[in-house]
Amino acid sequence: MASIPPVDAPAENPAGWGQRVSALWRDNRTEGRALLAISAVFLMAYFMPVGTARFDVAVLEGIHLAHWYAREHVIVCLLPAFLIAGAIAAYINQGAVMRFLGPAAPKPVALGVASLSGILLAVCSCTVLPLFGGIYRRGAGLGPAIAFLYSGPAINILAIVITAKVLGSELGIARAVGAIAFAVVIGMIMHLVYRREEAARANDGSNRAFGGADDGKSMNDTVAFFGLMVGILVIANWAPGEGGVWHFLYTWKWPLTALLGAGFAGVLVLRWGWPPRRVVILAVIVAALALLFPRSPQLAFAAGVLGIASLAALQAGDAHEWFTQSWGFAKQILPLLLAGVLIAGFLLGRPGHEGIIPAAWVATAVGGNSLAANLLASLLGAFMYFATLTEVPIVQGLLGAGMGKGPALALLLAGPALSLPNMLVIRSIIGTEKTLVYCALVVVMATISGFFYGSFWS
Repeated sequence: MASIPPVDAPAENPAGWGQRVSALWRDNRTEGRALLAISAVFLMAYFMPVGTARFDVAVLEGIHLAHWYAREHVIVCLLPAFLIAGAIAAYINQGAVMRFLGPAAPKPVALGVASLSGILLAVCSCTVLPLFGGIYRRGAGLGPAIAFLYSGPAINILAIVITAKVLGSELGIARAVGAIAFAVVIGMIMHLVYRREEAARANDGSNRAFGGADDGKSMNDTVAFFGLMVGILVIANWAPGEGGVWHFLYTWKWPLTALLGAGFAGVLVLRWGWPPRRVVILAVIVAALALLFPRSPQLAFAAGVLGIASLAALQAGDAHEWFTQSWGFAKQILPLLLAGVLIAGFLLGRPGHEGIIPAAWVATAVGGNSLAANLLASLLGAFMYFATLTEVPIVQGLLGAGMGKGPALALLLAGPALSLPNMLVIRSIIGTEKTLVYCALVVVMATISGFFYGSFWS
């Protein structure tokens, strides 16, 4: 057997080695990324401080937050939101969307409609996501869609009222004015930055991939259909308040939700032609669950929402398309949200519980009214998950621990509209670059607003 002659080793040349490594990376990018990912996971697992008290507690906090999120938020918030988003894609006339929210729509009209829609919904940063995805994919311009995305969780009337009552009228007014201004300004900036791309999107016909344009249904039927679904979403998520109408609605929210659900079933049968027998069977099941488990109304609520989705899946035409679009949103959004909630719980914990980052560090860092303190408060709000109204007691506790009023406003303006789970889903809808621009705008504007508020009115 012939031997292979040895090859003279080339002289050591650092520059040559660098070029060879660079060429190797260019020719094997996929394998290189896989290697880096595997290496990163291995190193994280190897150096993970398992057994230390803070790390173990932070892991449990991530699990606790995900558990709470699944029990309290997915059922009453996300499930109906998926149905509404799917219905927007299946039933809303594209011409109406383009006329009021499209890239070519007058910006004062488009941004005004988007902001007012957010006010009426009053949802959290995660519940608004499927609705945002629905109107954006249906043809809404980027600017109006972003204005809606911000206004839904940020311009929450009840949250603003409670902020004024608990944290003071000045902070409540500042939050209301700032949130409304943010929705319009951020939407306009996103439109201007991506105006050429939006013009091309409006002309290429890609946003017309969804069905259900003209189905012969009257405007009254459509308004009743969507109005009842939105009413169910809002009332089922009504938060507690002290006295007056707010407290009354909270006390009676489940009977009111049941009443709205009965009205919705009537619309499906009488106006939309759904099979009466199937709808009646579903109504009996929901009523039975409500009577058998009065302390767990979410069970009956989940049965109703999933039952409607199942009935839609069994039909043809637009009803089946409704199910298909709703399921598509659920597949895209739910895994990202749950992963984001786990990470957010690990980092920052739940209200009243610490994650891996000590609360004392946070309270110290956001004291005073420096730009750094306001920036940190904005970033803290951007990455932490706030359920509806939970930001108020959190800020109250931080103020008691020494947080400045400027950073408090910055957190209130950035926190409800952003969260780590929220960012992950937004990226899947509009891409990485637009998501980074949107998040940066929220953080920068919240920082500047908090700084000026703290300088003049603290």
